[in-house]
Amino acid sequence: MNWSGLENLLSGVNKYSTAFGRIWLSMVFVFRVLVFVVAAQRVWSDDSKDFVCNTRQPGCTNICYDHIFPISHIRLWALQLIFVTCPSLMVMAHVKYREGKDAKYVALHHGSHLYANPGKKRGGLWWTYLLSLVFKAGFDASFLYILYRIYHGYELPRLSKCSLEPCPNTVDCFISRPTEKKIFMLFMVTSSAMCIFMCLCEMIYLIGKRISKLVKVRHENERILFAEQHELTNMAPPRSQYRKNDPTLTDSQLSLNKRERVNGGTITTTL
Repeated sequence: MNWSGLENLLSGVNKYSTAFGRIWLSMVFVFRVLVFVVAAQRVWSDDSKDFVCNTRQPGCTNICYDHIFPISHIRLWALQLIFVTCPSLMVMAHVKYREGKDAKYVALHHGSHLYANPGKKRGGLWWTYLLSLVFKAGFDASFLYILYRIYHGYELPRLSKCSLEPCPNTVDCFISRPTEKKIFMLFMVTSSAMCIFMCLCEMIYLIGKRISKLVKVRHENERILFAEQHELTNMAPPRSQYRKNDPTLTDSQLSLNKRERVNGGTITTTL
């Protein structure tokens, strides 16, 4: 395995992750990848050659082994690690696309940038990051369900009975070191469950932060609008001032007073 390439990949993913994402990646690397490479492969390396059935019927042992282990745990976990780590590459690819788009924009507009920070989780990148979390949690949950369905739980029985052809009758089959293999299987299952929990926490964190930001922006806009309306209200003069300074209103009032005095028999002019 090329450890330097894996280290560069992990450092690139960490660069655009949140705190929860960094914890998730550390858990995947330490508790799953290292355990898988260093210990799990050695524990399960003898699963086929040390599988024993109490019969000498040719082909019976192979058929029973295929029935009890439809797919090797090691190969299933390898597929799981591949599927779980691939969504992180979606985020890296999106960031690289933004950086390339920003470089073209800078070349065309003489130094003006399209993105202040291409790795900032805003707009489409926020949705890409959230979708990657959904994929990671979904893949882990799917593989846990597949493992549960194939092996009828997370147990490795010491004794398995098989009656498939070409076995002459029901035979007893035994796997090597079932307790040790069960411990490693439960460890990998627990690690997957913890990674799912971290993905859910990160999704809640992103959505909660987005909602909080939208509410804050809305309150800020309402505050600015209220301040502008209050300022316009304070700048407007009262109605009494309009009546006092309006010459049309004064002339009309004078005409009305003269008309009332004429009707009363006395012609006076009030100034």
